[in-house]
Amino acid sequence: METATSYLGFHLPHPFMAGASPFGYHLDTVRRLEDAGCAAVVLHSLFEEQLTARSGGRIRHMAPPDAAFAATAVTFPNREDYVFGPEEYADHVRRVKEAVRIPVIGSLNGTSPASWVTFARLIEQAGADAIELNLYGIATDLLTPAAAVETQYAGIVREVARFLHIPVAVKVLPFYTSFGHAARQFEAAGAEALVLFNRFYEVDIDITHLTAAPHVELSSSSELLLRLHWLAVLYGRVRPGLAVTGGIDTPEDGIKAVLAGADVVQMVSALLRYGSKYIQVMRSGLEDWMEGHGFATIDDMRGQASLERALDPAAVERAGYIRTLQSWGH
Repeated sequence: METATSYLGFHLPHPFMAGASPFGYHLDTVRRLEDAGCAAVVLHSLFEEQLTARSGGRIRHMAPPDAAFAATAVTFPNREDYVFGPEEYADHVRRVKEAVRIPVIGSLNGTSPASWVTFARLIEQAGADAIELNLYGIATDLLTPAAAVETQYAGIVREVARFLHIPVAVKVLPFYTSFGHAARQFEAAGAEALVLFNRFYEVDIDITHLTAAPHVELSSSSELLLRLHWLAVLYGRVRPGLAVTGGIDTPEDGIKAVLAGADVVQMVSALLRYGSKYIQVMRSGLEDWMEGHGFATIDDMRGQASLERALDPAAVERAGYIRTLQSWGH
């Protein structure tokens, strides 16, 4: 079985790669991913707040010493709480590239252009093979229209892509009024890949202290369906490559993602849960399934469950919605 695939211009032996995670913190864990057969790795993110704090001493346009913003500024991590500062991150990229042969993708996380271009170029110069822009932000201003959010994020992609010579991938939340249109905006801005989707980390409430309480759980297969939906809608209709992240826990999940149209499958929670060698379980499961279903190459199976050939994708979606509701209790 031929499981080779392409992503961001890289020829990969199979679609299973490591997404941005604590695995990227240390050379040893990145080497372990490579030894386990991981096709590529996205390093953990450098945050916009680190960049603005370093360059101008401000966080989200707030000066921490300013009493008016003290209560908000204090909720952000201190500089020493981050694994690497901006320069240390670039140096880490350099050392990782010297240590492994698989593609190494740097990651920047934020919601505005800020100092992104400067540090994206720094990461490029350090040897990163590509950059993943992690656009994580929730619009809390009730006067901000949806189009403004879309335009703002597409502008970030455009600014970064314009100054880099390496590919740019865009990792986003699914919360757009029309995600398909947003995807086309990112394409026009220069994105070479779309990563679907950033997990939405809801903050819990501590009812003892009446404060917000961080809450993180590893993802499971239950989160995959939203990603399959948009992979199936976008496949064959946008130029950028498609990556799936979140909800990939079993070989069956990976198979579904490729059938829906994914070029690669980014894994984090499953690797944290089962270890780096789980990559081989995913690859073997894919190969066995392909052999059992008569697919000689991964290109033969990719997109078979997408809406690429549907005459009316909206009607297909509506029919699926109705069938799902009608199936309850039958």
